This record gives sequence, C-alpha cells and structure tokens, in this order.
Amino acid sequence: MQIQHGVHGGRTVVSTHNGARVVTTGRSGGYVQRNYVSRNGNTYVSRTYVVNNVSYTNVYRSYGYGGYCCYYGYAPAYYYHPVYYGWAYNPWPAPVYYGWGWGGEPWYGYYGAYYAPYPVYPSAAFWLTDYLLAASLRAAYEAQAEEAGALSPLAPDLELVASLGPVPVPDDKKVALSKEVKDQLAEEVKAQLAEDQADASKGKSSSAGSGAKASSASSSGSSSGGTLPALDPKRRVFVVHNELSEVAEGEECSLTDGDVISRVSDTPDNDKNVDVKVLASKKADCAVGKQVSVSLEDLQEMHNHFREQLTGGMDELSKKQGTGGLPKAPDTGKQDGEVPAPTPDNSAAKTLKEQQAAADQTESEVKKEASSTSGGAQ
Repeated sequence: MQIQHGVHGGRTVVSTHNGARVVTTGRSGGYVQRNYVSRNGNTYVSRTYVVNNVSYTNVYRSYGYGGYCCYYGYAPAYYYHPVYYGWAYNPWPAPVYYGWGWGGEPWYGYYGAYYAPYPVYPSAAFWLTDYLLAASLRAAYEAQAEEAGALSPLAPDLELVASLGPVPVPDDKKVALSKEVKDQLAEEVKAQLAEDQADASKGKSSSAGSGAKASSASSSGSSSGGTLPALDPKRRVFVVHNELSEVAEGEECSLTDGDVISRVSDTPDNDKNVDVKVLASKKADCAVGKQVSVSLEDLQEMHNHFREQLTGGMDELSKKQGTGGLPKAPDTGKQDGEVPAPTPDNSAAKTLKEQQAAADQTESEVKKEASSTSGGAQ
C-alpha cells in the first residue's frame, strides 16, 4: 500500500487487492481497475470510478514505455459519426453567446477570481474548453466540501467550506486563468476532435478490429504497442487532475484540479518524470512560470481525464445543440469504439471504503510506533 499526502492535506492511496489495482483520492473518490480484454495485440483494462457516491466505468488501453508496464490510455467505448466532430471543430456560422447559468452555484463563486467562461463562442471547441474546465473545478470543489464534511444533500455552504477547507478562496486577480492559456487549451481540444474524427472515419474494422475475436486479458497485464499519448508531440497542454506535490526552485508547492501546465521535455528522466511549465494556477499553488517535474504516469492520467471530460462535453453538446443559441448539429449518431463498454464493478464502492479504512489503520499504527520510538529515545 502506498499512501501519499499533498501539501493541502489531500491523500492518495494505491494498492493491489485480489488482482485489482485500487486507487482512492481524498474521501470521496477513486477507482478499481481490473483486466478486461485483449484485441488486435492490445490489452485493455476496465476502471469503475466512484466519485461523490456516483459510479461510472471506462476502458483503457495499456502501453509499455521505457521498460515499464503499464501506462494506461483512455479508449472510447463509442465514437460519434465523423460529421459531428467536423461540426464541433470548424467555426460556427456566427459567434454564439451562451449562458451557462452558473451564477448561483457555490463552486463558481469559490473560483471566481481564477476562472471565467468565454464571453462568446466562435466554435464548439471553445464551448467544450469551458465545459471541461468548469467540470474540473466543480468536481474539485465538491470533493473538498465532502472532505470538510460540509456537503449537504442540497448544496455546499460556501462560507463553511471556505473556513474549513485546506485551500483559501482564491482572491488575487493576478492569478486568473488568462484567455491566452484557454486558447492554447482550445487548440488541444481541436486536435483531439480531429483525431477522434479520423478514428471514427476508419470505422470498427480498422480501429477496433471488428473481425477479431476479443479474449479475456491475462493477469500479467501485457503491454500494448503504440505511442504513449502523453508524450505525443502534438500534446503539450494539460489540465491538472487531482492534487500533486511538486518542487519548484527547491521549494515544495502543489498543483490542483484546474491548474494548467505545458510539457517542455519530450523524454522522461531516469525517474520517469517529465518537465512541465506552469501556465495557470490558483493562488496557493505552484506559481505561474515555474518549472517542475511531473511523473509520466500523472501526466498520462491528466490526458485520460481530459479525454473523458471531452467525451462528456460532446455528450452534453449533442443534447443541447439547437437550443440556447447553439447551432444545430448535422448528425449526433454514435458508433462502436475500440472495445465494448465493460460491466460496472458493483463491488467497487465497498472495495474503496475498505482501502480507506486500511489506510487509516496503517497510518494510525505508524504514528503510534513513531510516538513510541520517540518516547523511548527520550
């Protein structure tokens, strides 16, 4: 069992239980990963996430890199028809003014000094950029609220969370997420839309191998070929997912959900870390312009989360297209992705709770042992 505490008090626990990889973050989230299927030389795993008592399942392709197995890349269970990606990528006939209705939501007030949506949307790529940034910040706020015990069935109390939470309410306008940084992220969105359109155009016979028979993945978790997405030269800008403790110029600092970084090195070092530059961060986090080293695994998970949120944004846009000032999309039909969606792990929530309890007990025992040793030395 590995237990890591962040600068702001967040805790991440990683362990292996009955062949499954179990990861908990904070007190309100985590996932259980199990081997799933092998297809066309690729090995896939399933993850059942539990976040704020809500469960969902995604598929990931395994990658071997630098003699290490394994890293995991998000593999969509479905794609939209290619024309929908083209509609989302290309400029709309006219800029769109869109009201998100976030004004009364606590998370929006909490991060108001850091984040503001675009005033107008020239294409869906910019709308999707705001969608995924807002989703990250909302999830971070709710997780912090639950961690502080302040999440009610209706809505968190902003003042209570601000007083109890480990991170102060951002109030310095100078740390605001700039339009220039958001535009860089929008370019990442466009690049992914183009890639998804190309994959969707290939169809199942090419991207997923409709003629190939899927088989159960071996317990060894064999690695797959291909370039690790986080090291793709076309992928430079990442949105931080989950708190990370890093070192900038000899001082420890944190990166938290919604911060934005840019990869500046193409090859990991011997410790499997890559250099990144902070493009946008909140007041208590690593300062803008600082360079830190982030583990390749963490960077890949940021890319996975970006793709998951982009899928969610495309789903939401397909429901709202043609309403609220948004133009109507030509086709929002779906087609199969690389592999079928897995069956959710109904025991995931229980497994995560058991891991939290085991981590609590382990830390308690370590503290008692440390206290006993210190007392004997005196």
